[in-house]
Amino acid sequence: MSTPIEHADGLVRCAWPKDDPLYVAYHDTEWGVPEYDDRALFEKLILDGFQAGLSWITILRKRDNFRKAFDGFEPRKIARYTPRKVEKLMLDAGIVRNRMKIEGTVNSAKAWLEVMEKGPGFSALLWDFVDGRPQDNAVKTKIATESPASKAMSKELASRGFKFVGPTIVYAFMQAVGMVNDHVVTCHRHAACNKLARRR
Repeated sequence: MSTPIEHADGLVRCAWPKDDPLYVAYHDTEWGVPEYDDRALFEKLILDGFQAGLSWITILRKRDNFRKAFDGFEPRKIARYTPRKVEKLMLDAGIVRNRMKIEGTVNSAKAWLEVMEKGPGFSALLWDFVDGRPQDNAVKTKIATESPASKAMSKELASRGFKFVGPTIVYAFMQAVGMVNDHVVTCHRHAACNKLARRR
């Protein structure tokens, strides 16, 4: 359940950020905002993969460390990582040191390059699953954890060589990058994200 909360500033928000300043800022400025940049979408997908088994706030607190460790999530650089680089990342306490996820990031970068070079492009590939337009789920209390679109996207990404792209991870990604608007309808960001979608 996600019963909205009225904060001290008078704004009603989804329940999940609670009163953590970093989480609230992420909720208010990023989550649900439509993202169309190929590289930025890659970064968010990778970070959501690292989140598996953890909480998003854990990843959010380490995001700057991740960006530094992974060369700003530039896929062309990550795709060239050597086993020695992977070992260096395994020693980096500023990130989540999970060998499968780190190696999966390298594989996903290679898959991203192929999508970019052979078509249709990463952003175009992903947004096609929602017909190119953010979907408003008009959430009142209960937020979904997956959908037919996330299952289809998960299957497609996995078939192309992306790692850690299960339906639940992919759905969290879709929420974050505004492919679906899952702000509860009484949250002050619900209408704002819908306006951004219409503007596009």
